[in-house]
Amino acid sequence: MKAPSFATMGNLDNCPRLKKISNAMLSIATITGNSGGPAFKRPSSTHSRERPRLASSKSMMSQIPPRRDRGVPGGVMERLSSEVLSSIIGDIYDCVLNPEGWAGVMTRVTKAVDAAYTTIALAGTAHNSGRFAAQSPWDPVQMRALEEDYDFDGIPGLKAAVVGDVDRPVATLSLMSESELQLTPFFQNWAKPQGLREACITKFVHTPDRIGLLGCTTRASRGGISIEEQHFLALLSPHLRRASLIGDLLDQGRITIDLYRQALDHLAVPVVLTHANGAILHANAAAEQMFSVQGPILSRNGLLQAQNRVVARALLDAIASTASADASLGARGIGLPVSAQGQPPAVAYVLPLTEGTARAVFRPACAAVFISTTTSASPLPEAVLTTLFDLTPSEARVLLRIGSGLSASKSALALGIGENTLKTHLNRIFAKTGTRRQADLVKLVSDIGMPLAAHGP
Repeated sequence: MKAPSFATMGNLDNCPRLKKISNAMLSIATITGNSGGPAFKRPSSTHSRERPRLASSKSMMSQIPPRRDRGVPGGVMERLSSEVLSSIIGDIYDCVLNPEGWAGVMTRVTKAVDAAYTTIALAGTAHNSGRFAAQSPWDPVQMRALEEDYDFDGIPGLKAAVVGDVDRPVATLSLMSESELQLTPFFQNWAKPQGLREACITKFVHTPDRIGLLGCTTRASRGGISIEEQHFLALLSPHLRRASLIGDLLDQGRITIDLYRQALDHLAVPVVLTHANGAILHANAAAEQMFSVQGPILSRNGLLQAQNRVVARALLDAIASTASADASLGARGIGLPVSAQGQPPAVAYVLPLTEGTARAVFRPACAAVFISTTTSASPLPEAVLTTLFDLTPSEARVLLRIGSGLSASKSALALGIGENTLKTHLNRIFAKTGTRRQADLVKLVSDIGMPLAAHGP
């Protein structure tokens, strides 16, 4: 079945697939019970124009706004500090090698945002299949009741998170008033008896056949989920995406410390270990095969290169960022379309190999670059443009329309926005991509090629 288009994303009645998979995620997230361990085994996988300016390498940690301590135990500043953020991100990446660590990560997220419990799940649309799920401790009987008694439409805020933007937390009380929430059967019969208040759900993965959700639920004894807490979750989201999708690629076998590089050579997924400057230290057999046929990744003078010239700089920038703290990588290096126009689609995921972590077993390499040619790993076009040029979701949607050849007036009509709003977005897009005309944007989208070409207007 074809993946839903951007035009239908806002209407769940036109997206039965999203509705179906979201119902599946309810059961995925509740199967883990109190243990918080992975609930599913993964199924085996089969084997001279001005250059656009790409997203900056500014650390996302610096974006956390200062806030006065509100007297919450431990202090809001302490709970949401850059040190806590960096530490949790490091634990998230360690879950690539040790998936049992997800339960511990969920416990740490719960503490950071002062929640009652936190769940995470990555699900596939095919056969309603679960890829993995974990949670911090909570009453397994109540979690089972959640699965059995409430569907997709019965849980306040779930639909809005599923059809909303990736990396944008959705708090229940941002969608309805406290009194409206308290009148819902879900609150009256499930949340209230347990002393719970509201949830905050973040969609961290959305590919043609994968969706990932992180959900934090708070106690009634505390206030609403703050803007700072939502921002903290938004900063975690791209790292959850990178770790979960790379882990999903490694479903045929786990890389362990005992196997080290020998394990890489037995993986069907191409993997390249590099220095921070992109110098190749090791490539497994699958990656060497790609080098031998000159695509979609290349080895030039010992440096890793992308076949797609527009993305080549973004790949090297992402690799260079791995020399810094895990958090500095942000959304860069997630699902980069590395194949050239007209070639079979392939995307790259960059995993930092930071000192002092379980991933340091691969040092002196700074980065592990995973290449996937599977549909499940290909991000939606909007996510590709957001990653490459640091666009907002709204700007990415405008670029997709203009880049496909639509006029400004037709693009505005298709997106349901005014022409003045579209012009504002266009000016920002020109600045971020280093272009000046709409024709330049058409060429830019054409040069990026797949997976953008598969999602026309």
